[in-house]
Amino acid sequence: MPFLRSEKGRWELLEHDADIGLRAEAQSREALFELMAEALTAVVTSPALVEPQTALTIRCEAPDDAMLLVDWLNALIFEMATRDMLFGAWRVHLDGQRLEARVRGETVDRGRHRPAVEIKGATYTALEVGRASDGLWRAQCIVDV
Repeated sequence: MPFLRSEKGRWELLEHDADIGLRAEAQSREALFELMAEALTAVVTSPALVEPQTALTIRCEAPDDAMLLVDWLNALIFEMATRDMLFGAWRVHLDGQRLEARVRGETVDRGRHRPAVEIKGATYTALEVGRASDGLWRAQCIVDV
């Protein structure tokens, strides 16, 4: 699947055995984490179908960017599963290795969203987060479906 462009950067889904890979690149760490969340939603449904009706705050902290990304994605997966929600808008603020995000979404509407899969969790498989020599932030992570 080719990269999909967003105003913040771009993201894509990768084939990976029975799992699905997420990859993104952006101008900032915050935008990178937001794009990875968008890619996560795209595993289930088109993010454009999700109405920003309900807002939640999510907080994570980890010793490095890679672990913070996994914690962030798993926090989203937890909220999606326990609240039966999908998210379509993300505003991430990073302070060192602390993440605070305001996410907006809605309860799953099976007819409209037509969820493709249920995501079990983000993994450390092929996990990468960093700033490249061209100045762009890049990340990838495999999610278990």
